[in-house]
Amino acid sequence: MKTRIISAAVAIVIAVIMLALHNTFVFELAIGFLAVVALMELFKATKLDRLVIQTSICYAYAALVCIGHIFPVTAAKMHYGELIMGLFVICLFVSFFKYHEKIKYQQLINLLAFGYFIPFAFEALLKMNDREHGLFMVVITLCGAWLADSGAYFAGTFFGKTKLCPKISPKKTVEGLVGGVISNGVILIIVGLIYDFILKGPELNYLGLFVAGMLCALIGLVGDLSASLIKRQTGIKDYGNIMPGHGGVMDRFDSVILVAPFMYYVFSLGMIM
Repeated sequence: MKTRIISAAVAIVIAVIMLALHNTFVFELAIGFLAVVALMELFKATKLDRLVIQTSICYAYAALVCIGHIFPVTAAKMHYGELIMGLFVICLFVSFFKYHEKIKYQQLINLLAFGYFIPFAFEALLKMNDREHGLFMVVITLCGAWLADSGAYFAGTFFGKTKLCPKISPKKTVEGLVGGVISNGVILIIVGLIYDFILKGPELNYLGLFVAGMLCALIGLVGDLSASLIKRQTGIKDYGNIMPGHGGVMDRFDSVILVAPFMYYVFSLGMIM
C-alpha cells in the first residue's frame, strides 16, 4: 500500500507539471512517450516484441504522430498525418514481404491494429490541446476516463451484489457500474462548474457534460475490460512496472484510449462548449 501511495503521488505531481506545460513541446513529447511505452507493453504481452524491425516501425510512427503537433499549422502539416500513416503501412508491408518466412499474417494484422490505434487514441489528447480551451478538454477527458472507477468502487462496496463479468474482472458489479456511471456525470458537472465560474471559462452545456460523463464511464469500462481480457489471455498480471504498485502505462490508460477519441468527437460537435 505504501508503494502504491508514493507511486500515485509522484504520478500526480508529474501529471500536474505536464498539464501546466500543455502549451509547450514538453506536452507533445510526454504524450508521445506514453504512446510508445503503451505499444511496447502491448507488444511484449502478445510476444510481438520479438519482431524487432516491425515493432520499431510502429514505435517510430507513434512518436512521429505526436511530435508532429509541436510544429505550427501550415498547408504541408495539414497532410502530415496522412503521409506518415501511409509510410507506416507501406513500411510494415515491405518488411512483411522481406521476412515472410518468419512473420505470420496474423502478426502483421496485430501490428497494424496496435500500431495504428494506440497513437490515434493518444493523439486525440493532442488534438484537443491544440484547440481553444484545450487544457479544459484534456482535463475533463482524463477525469471522465479515470474518476468513474471511484464512484464504481464505493457503489460496489456498499451495494454490489450482482457480478458484472466475473471471469474477466471478478470485483466489478452491476451496482458498481450504475454508481460509476451516475457519479461520473456528476463529477464532470462539478469540474465544469469550477472551470466555468471560478476560472471564467466559456459557457458550458451542462446536460451535454452530464451525458458525456456517463458515456465516458461506459466507454472507459469497455477499454478497461478489453485490456484486462488481453492480460488474462496472455497470462500476465500487469502490462509493466513504470508505476510500482499500479502497473504500466496500459494499466493506467486502458480506459483513456477509448474515452479520448470519443471526447474529441463530442467537443468537435460542440455538444459541451
